[in-house]
Amino acid sequence: MTFVARHALWSDEQKDAAARMRRIAEEKNLEVIRLAFPDQHGILRGKTIVASEAIAALESGCSITTTMLAKDTSHRTVFPVFTSGGGFGMKEMEGAADVLMVADPTTFRVLPWALATGWVLCDLYFNDGRPVPFATRGLYKRVLDELGTRGYDFVAGLEVEFHIFRLDDAHMRPEDAGQPGTPPSVSLLSHGYQYLTEQRFDQMEPVLEILRRDIVALGLPLRSVEVEFGPSQCEFTFAPKKGLEPADNMVLFRSAVKQIARRHGYHATFMCRPKLPNVFASGWHLHQSVVSRASGDNLFMTKDDGEHLSAFGRAYLAGLLDHARASTVFTTPTINGYKRYRSYSLAPDRAIWGRDNRGVMVRVLGGAGDAATRLENRIGEPAANPYLYMASQILSGLDGVDRKLDPGPSADTPYETRAPLLPKSLRDAVSALKDDPFFREKLGPEFVDYYTHIKNAEIDRFLSEVTDWEHREYFEVF
Repeated sequence: MTFVARHALWSDEQKDAAARMRRIAEEKNLEVIRLAFPDQHGILRGKTIVASEAIAALESGCSITTTMLAKDTSHRTVFPVFTSGGGFGMKEMEGAADVLMVADPTTFRVLPWALATGWVLCDLYFNDGRPVPFATRGLYKRVLDELGTRGYDFVAGLEVEFHIFRLDDAHMRPEDAGQPGTPPSVSLLSHGYQYLTEQRFDQMEPVLEILRRDIVALGLPLRSVEVEFGPSQCEFTFAPKKGLEPADNMVLFRSAVKQIARRHGYHATFMCRPKLPNVFASGWHLHQSVVSRASGDNLFMTKDDGEHLSAFGRAYLAGLLDHARASTVFTTPTINGYKRYRSYSLAPDRAIWGRDNRGVMVRVLGGAGDAATRLENRIGEPAANPYLYMASQILSGLDGVDRKLDPGPSADTPYETRAPLLPKSLRDAVSALKDDPFFREKLGPEFVDYYTHIKNAEIDRFLSEVTDWEHREYFEVF
């Protein structure tokens, strides 16, 4: 009996998808299949297997070291993996032991930019069939299951800003291979500022068209390709999808964009605010709603002409606001992302909502009888792990519903309205999460301690560096 069968890991839909995957691999003469899982940062890791071997072992899983879960954004291992419990307090994680990647065949694709190459997302399991508790896709699935027990589905649409530059020098000398390595030297594709003008779009169109074709070929639900306000900045938006799909789409989209761009001599980055002259910060606005699993009705939609949201929607919104500070480490998980929270900047700086106002944290769109009624949370950065971003939204919103919270009135002057301020730094955000009893209960203290440990290691490494600002400020005056 296979590992998948022994532990009943696949649904009937996944079993059917596995049969299609085997057929497509044969029909298209695939040579290799990439098995990937999203790590704690939402970065794809995994192994490339000869197609015949990958198909033969599809239900047996593929081993991968647990140190993948112990790394910060520089890919440094920040847990003492060779001690008792491996730094995780778990025997199974000691000594860089292996876990199994088990494919989710419903995510299988043939990559349009790589020759004869298949790709599939995986979930992580211990050898006894238990899900690895630190794997964020599995964590998000558990949150979706909780939502499903109430008879609801989560729907999310993606609106993602990022930068594409011409790659001038990749800095591939041996001395550039640090941890992290020397970042590439780049130049602009457009000067920016002419937001949504056709002229600026046409300047970026050659690479945008390459990306568009491959993104569509992947089956991602692309809706629009736009030029944003900043130099070499653009935005892709995607149609709303249910459950796991929008999070899976986001990790595949980011990875695909970076790979495709690099193959054509460009550098794409989802870093919030690159340290380049005149470059603007990028955000990831998450459009979300909750629908009835039985009827498909949007539970945020109101029938009352005097309201923008149903009572359910208002309480869910209030939950997002109430837990905004503690969830910010999930929506904005990098040190750099907090450079975006500025007053009067089209980015939020406090936990407020407004009716179609781009200065608030949560923008309410739709109205009475509008089946597309939704909340647009503008808090996120494009580098966020989508599984944690979306899980934090669902948990926060449901808590608002359970407690029948009131979001208060719409903020028409978002940068002057009295409201809790968002964290000013990643350190503040980590502290807000670590001290928050709600997320410790919902995500488990083990996961919160694990995740904050990784983030604190990242922060400590940053604080040990001497910055340009410090050198300029103190080197001469003292």
